[in-house]
Formats: sequence, structure tokens, C-alpha cells
Amino acid sequence: MSSISQELFGKTANGRDVSRFILSNNNGLTIKILDYGGIITDILLPDNNGKSNDICLGFDDMEGYLTRSPYFGALIGRYANRIAGASFELDGKTYKLAANNGPNALHGGIVGFDKVLWTATIDNDKLLLKYISADGEEGYPGELTVTVIYELTADNELKLDYKATTTKATPVNLTNHTYFNLAGHESNNLNDHVITIPGHSYTVLDENTIPTGEIRPVDGTLLDLRQPVRLGDVLEKVNNGLGFDNNFHLPSVEGMQFGARIEHPPSGRYIECYTTEPGMQFYTCKNLKDTKGKNGVVYKRFGGFCLEAQHYPDSLHHANFPNTILREGDTYKQKTVYKFGVKM
Repeated sequence: MSSISQELFGKTANGRDVSRFILSNNNGLTIKILDYGGIITDILLPDNNGKSNDICLGFDDMEGYLTRSPYFGALIGRYANRIAGASFELDGKTYKLAANNGPNALHGGIVGFDKVLWTATIDNDKLLLKYISADGEEGYPGELTVTVIYELTADNELKLDYKATTTKATPVNLTNHTYFNLAGHESNNLNDHVITIPGHSYTVLDENTIPTGEIRPVDGTLLDLRQPVRLGDVLEKVNNGLGFDNNFHLPSVEGMQFGARIEHPPSGRYIECYTTEPGMQFYTCKNLKDTKGKNGVVYKRFGGFCLEAQHYPDSLHHANFPNTILREGDTYKQKTVYKFGVKM
């Protein structure tokens, strides 16, 4: 059995109420989600001794999410990851976006889906969030209607079901940007985590973290995570010591597929991710620097990790990447599942 309750969490900058929804099941798993940005603020998961801890990085109040959040826990859109040059051409017209990551566009712009208030509805044991993005919002064409359904099951699965429709052709690439640490959000250490990602190849990046268009096999590199790898053995070596911020290409299959598993042997906790998306962005928080979070904890580099199921970054400029254009009359669909567990 799972249940949902609701509480007032705070207010937006313009004074609108922000609610937090508490999803719980009988296994001691509790997940808390805001209608602001669809943000996952807390994930309480017992360890192999039955001790519960919060494995989600975040803030204690709205002030943090409004003023200094590095996308903690949020829904990302219209377009997750980067778009080179903060512009794209579609059907013969050039669209200019906000350059909020150097010369590039990142995670939907200045006010992406992570910074808006969604309309929330409770449907039995499901939380439904809806947002209508206006034509021209952040430079993107078409009025985009997005719904995301969160469901916590009795099997410790957090299911995210995304759908979107548009009035004009527009790029769409949605994901969730939760920062996890299976040792507890306060640990600031990923060394004992063990990662497995079945990606057989990855997107090669330039010095500005923009894809070159090359898709390169992981064989013989530190990006080969097809067999379990202890993060403490590679974090200071991969990407010139900056850790992981890479898009892995998952095997091409129909429907849901295994996207990643990360475990923390000392606590027994693990997360498995399954998705319909073709890519898995694995990020170990190279840019997390002295961010004051929950309970006064100061989060630091390698203090958490993200498993972002999505399409490839900057697909708009690479014809060999999977398509991210949604057209009028079609429906964008994506399903991602985070399965939480404890190995006794």
C-alpha cells in the first residue's frame, strides 16, 4: 500500500503557496515532492540495519530552491542538457534561446520547468503535475502542455510518466535532476558507491561540454561502466579529475530497459533506473561547491550523483542523434522508474 498526504511548504517569489506532497509505502520508503518545479526534496530509505536516512540532496525551505538551487530534485524542460550556441533552426526558422551556460542554453533556460509552479492533483496513490508552457516561453515555439505523474509503488519503485503535446513543432527533452547519495545526503562522499551503466558508447564532448557529433565506444576507457565500478577508484581520474558528466548511449530496445544501477555496500542501499529514453546522463556533481543544504550541511564536489534519463544533449545540431522534435498532433511520451532497495 502507498499513500499521499499534502502540506504547505512555503511560497514562491510572488507569494503563491507551494505544497509538498508526501508519498509513503509500507516498506519505510518516503518521498517528498513539491508542486514547484516538481522537485523531489527528500527520499527517506532504511539501510540494512533498518536505520532510515535521507538520500536526497536539497534545501530545508523555499528560499534555497528560489535563490541558489543547482536544479536539486527538479523536473527539467523544455530541453534537458545543453543546446550549443543557445539557438537552433527548425523548419527554416532560427530560434534564439537564453545563453545561461556560457554561450549555450542549459536545462530549459532562465526560467525552465524547474522554476515554475505546476498544477497538482492527487489521483488515489498518484501525484499528477501539469504545466502549460506558453508559445515563445524561453524562446521555444508552440504552446506545450506537459503532464508528469509520480507514483510510489509497494515494490519501492518511483515511477515517472511524462507526456506532452504542442501547438507547433518544438524541441522537447524532459528529465528529472535529483541528486542522490546512498550514504545519506550529509555524507559528501561517493567513494564507496558502485556504478553499473550498460551504455556501450558515449557522446564525445568538446571543451565546453558540447557534443562534437561523434559517438565513441566505451571499450578500454574509464567510461566503460558495463561491469560494476567503485567510484572511489575512478572519480579523480575520469574527465581530467572532474568526475562524470557524460551521456551514455543505452542499447536500442523497444519499451523499458535497464539504464543504471548504483549501490552503496556499507549501507546496502541501491537504486536501479529503468527508462524508455535512449540516453543516461551520469553526473557526479563536479559543479557542486560549498552549497549550504539541508540541516546546515555544506554540499561539495562529488557530494552526490544524478541519473538523468533523457535524449542526447544538443540533438538539434546532430542529425545522427535521436530526434527530439515534437510536432503538432503527436504526443511526447517517456517513462522512467527509480527502484530503491536494500541488500541485506
